[in-house]
Amino acid sequence: MRRGARTPQWATGAAIAALRIVASFLFLLHGLQGLVGAFGGIDGAGTAMAFGAWPGWWAGVIETGAGALVLLGLFSRPAALLCSGAMAYAYFTVHQPMGLLPLQNLGEQAALYSWIFLLIAVAGPGAWALDNLRRRGRKS
Repeated sequence: MRRGARTPQWATGAAIAALRIVASFLFLLHGLQGLVGAFGGIDGAGTAMAFGAWPGWWAGVIETGAGALVLLGLFSRPAALLCSGAMAYAYFTVHQPMGLLPLQNLGEQAALYSWIFLLIAVAGPGAWALDNLRRRGRKS
């Protein structure tokens, strides 16, 4: 790439969309694991979080519901902000008390999800999002 060259807008939109789709799909799977015991559940034996248990069951609701919205690119900015906040909460209440750095407290996943979803909340969903169709429909 030549010096001073700009990334084409379509490439930026595609890259943000790819990050949004992959991160929210993994987030959604994690939510289903805790919420309904999918993919081995929380213990490898298919156990789900107890209904209404704080904070685990509620985290599963956010991961599943808001994760699905971000995956589809529907109401993606507020849904991504909710996901980011949930992961920041998880990091500071569950992981950070066990050590200062994410590597020490096993909080890398929560920290990365928090920052990825904050990026999506600020930058938007990128290409291939239902929000883009909604916007297009309002203009016509």
